[in-house]
Amino acid sequence: MRIAEISTPELCQPAHDPQSNQIQNQVLAQIESKIKQIETHSPATPIPDSLPSDLRQLLTHLTQLAPFPTTNNSLKLHLWKLSYRLWNACVDLSNAASIRSPSSNCSPQNVARLRHVAADMLSLAIDVVGIPSPVIKSASFYYKTGLVWHDLKIFDLASTCFERATDIISKLDIRKISDAGERKLLLDLNLARSRTAWEISDKNLAITLLNRSKTLLFGSPVHFKVLANQFLAFAKTVLSKNENNGSFNEALKFMNEALDLCEKGLSIARTREETVEIKELKSKTLRFISAVHLQNGEFESVIKCVKVLRENGGESGDHHASLPVLAMKAWLGLGRYSEAEKELKGMVVNKGIPEGVWVSAVETYFQAAGNAGVETAKGVFLGLLGRCHLSGRAAVRVIHRVVGDGGGNEGSRIRAKVAAELASDERVVALFAGEAVAKERTAMHAVLWNCGSDNFRLKDYETSAEMFEKSMLYIPHDIENRVLRAKGYRVLCLCYLGLTQLDRAEEYVNEAEKLDPNIICAFLKFKICLQKNNQGGAINQIQTMITCFDFTPDFLSLSAHEAVASRALTVAAAALSNFLNFYTSGKPMPIAEVVVLRTLVTILSQDLGKEAEVLKFLKKAHNRASEIGTDCFFGKGEVGRREQNWFAVTSWNFGTKCGKEKNYELCAEFFRLVSGFCSVMVDGEVEENNVMVCRSLILTVSAMIASENQKMTPLPEAEVKHAVELLDRAGKILTSLSVGTQLTDDRVTTIEADLFFMYVLNAYDMHGRLNNLESQLHIVKSFAGTKACSPQYLLQIGLNASEGTRFNAEVATFALSECLSSLLSSPSPAYQDVALIVRRLIAIASIHNGDRDDDAVLSMYKQAYRIMVGLKEGEYPTEEGKWLAMTAWNRAALPVRMGQIDVAKKWMNAGLELARKVVGMETYQACMEDYVAGFEKKFHMQIAGEIQPQLVQ
Repeated sequence: MRIAEISTPELCQPAHDPQSNQIQNQVLAQIESKIKQIETHSPATPIPDSLPSDLRQLLTHLTQLAPFPTTNNSLKLHLWKLSYRLWNACVDLSNAASIRSPSSNCSPQNVARLRHVAADMLSLAIDVVGIPSPVIKSASFYYKTGLVWHDLKIFDLASTCFERATDIISKLDIRKISDAGERKLLLDLNLARSRTAWEISDKNLAITLLNRSKTLLFGSPVHFKVLANQFLAFAKTVLSKNENNGSFNEALKFMNEALDLCEKGLSIARTREETVEIKELKSKTLRFISAVHLQNGEFESVIKCVKVLRENGGESGDHHASLPVLAMKAWLGLGRYSEAEKELKGMVVNKGIPEGVWVSAVETYFQAAGNAGVETAKGVFLGLLGRCHLSGRAAVRVIHRVVGDGGGNEGSRIRAKVAAELASDERVVALFAGEAVAKERTAMHAVLWNCGSDNFRLKDYETSAEMFEKSMLYIPHDIENRVLRAKGYRVLCLCYLGLTQLDRAEEYVNEAEKLDPNIICAFLKFKICLQKNNQGGAINQIQTMITCFDFTPDFLSLSAHEAVASRALTVAAAALSNFLNFYTSGKPMPIAEVVVLRTLVTILSQDLGKEAEVLKFLKKAHNRASEIGTDCFFGKGEVGRREQNWFAVTSWNFGTKCGKEKNYELCAEFFRLVSGFCSVMVDGEVEENNVMVCRSLILTVSAMIASENQKMTPLPEAEVKHAVELLDRAGKILTSLSVGTQLTDDRVTTIEADLFFMYVLNAYDMHGRLNNLESQLHIVKSFAGTKACSPQYLLQIGLNASEGTRFNAEVATFALSECLSSLLSSPSPAYQDVALIVRRLIAIASIHNGDRDDDAVLSMYKQAYRIMVGLKEGEYPTEEGKWLAMTAWNRAALPVRMGQIDVAKKWMNAGLELARKVVGMETYQACMEDYVAGFEKKFHMQIAGEIQPQLVQ
């Protein structure tokens, strides 16, 4: 109210002038017009906001004209009529809105504003004459309007109305009020005001108003019950917030007040109806007190409350459904499980207990009692099944509680066993028949399935199989659920695979295949074949998997892993071999082809006698690298280099292995691959390991020659030419390498001398087969000029060149001569080798030159004589010395017969000189000397003069 609107007795005198009456009549006419408009308003359309505003403005104008003269009672009566008409119009609008749908266009706030206007209008004429209890009626308008505002949660306006009503009633002497309705209004007003104060968090005022309400009971049992209800309502509100432990104490205070009011109400109750109602409220209050004690852990107090409720003064007692639950929980809290079990079993015979209550009780008991309560829970559940019809939802809750959260211990296995027994009971299964319980049936299947899955992950396959089997009971036998049933059969197959019960596993997978044939069924059959060690069957299943409509190459990789784990290497190799066939299509694959080939070679290498297959796949790797490019096949960068090196080293190792096993044909193929892998392009550059390439090339040709000798079949000309090409490539590499052991940038840049020598022998052999004598001599001369060359190597080359069908006198002479020079230049020559070389050189000269160059042969004998001069006795091999002396003497026989005196003289002198240097030839020497003497006499001393000087030499 504005200051200008405030009226005082001094400023506002009663208006008696005609002008004032005229204004009042005009305002009342306008108010009546607005009320008529409201009365005729259609409930289907919302009330315009202008109507309440206009009425409020008119009422304010009328208020400025108050107070009205006491003589003008007709004006006040008219205001009462208008107020009631407006109130009744609001009631009609509210009733129409409640009948219509919730989306009615009636604005409840505008209706509340109109009610507020009606209450204010009535208060203007509160001193009307001729209407009984005008003050009570005016207060009731404000009380009812306050309730409307409270329901709309506009608590400030509700509080305003309640306070206005309280102010109006405060003028009355409540002791003089005798009407029951008016007394009830006083109590209801006080309680409504208390509720509003509570809503705006003014608890102190709310509690004060409640306590003040105790003075408004007037000795009425109904009033006691109403006030007790309000105390209980506040207690429920406190409990619902559950802010802290203090809230429980506060709630208990309210409940105790309610309980006290109930006791007092019972003492004054006169009718049976009143007594029953208050007793029900008292029992309800006691149950709430029990619940609060239970929350506080005051279990003894709970038992006492339950006992009081049940005894109830010796009468029939309270058998509310919550009492057994409260008692059971209290006994559980006290650790007295036998009493708790009695309470739980007592619920079976109590038909008044709702399904949700006993299910909750079973869950609580089982949670507290643990595994010890499994059988009890089972008995209670089956007992309830026999007593009444239960829902599938309840069965799901109980079995889910029995199953628990798993854990893999003995207790969880016991719970799973009981859950399986419950789920397989015919009565339980019958609860889930029909489409009406489809959701509950799916939930039960999920509970059992999840339990089976948990135990499967814990490798408890026996429990898992049992749970999966029971879950199959909750899958309908229709077409829509065919795939789900097949899934169940496949999982059962896995369980019995884990239990190594292969026949049962096979039965289940066959059933699954009938319902839903797919790749998973084929793969499970593959696993069964592996566990039965039926490798042929497993390989056939691989082919079956490939033909499945939902096949993906991943299953071949998985099959290979399974086969390796089962040590079925042949099966693993078959799986990966089929895997490789999908790379030629060009489609994206889950694994790089090089990885598959590497894995396949590794698997084959673990089995004996698989060298030929290893060679096949190594060749495939080399060919694929050539086809698609090394970067695509091996990979780029360091990864590609490692892959390339792995294949090269593997080829080398298998080549070495086959060489040791004298499988020279495969050995040659493996070493040939080494050079191929070592010379591939990585990142656009040739990553060639020269030493490895050179070794592999030389060993390739060596293996070819060894294979030829082993088979005793000469190499074809094409193979010989290919060998020459390989050796030419090796020769070029050898020119860039040194002999010995050196490292450059962590890479070997040297080659062993014996490998160099092997190259020379092989090259000499191959060029000899092509009758390329000049190349043979060039190769040997080049080798002789290297550090790798040694007298033993030259001796071997010379001996090879001087033997066999491919005799090369030039090479033999060069090699043996170089060897002889090297041996003689050493501090301690090996005279056994020297003797051998001398003999071989004499033979070569004799065969190659014949009689055309007799002096060359004689020079070799003389060189041998010079070697023998100065040697200790026996240092030069005696037998070789005898051979030299005797062959030189014998060479004189033919010239003697031919009359070639000079030639005969040379050889007899050479033989005699050599014989004098050889121990053990004294007899031969004497004979030779006698023969020479006779020879001289025969030819008139012609030779004597020539022999003597030579002996002096």
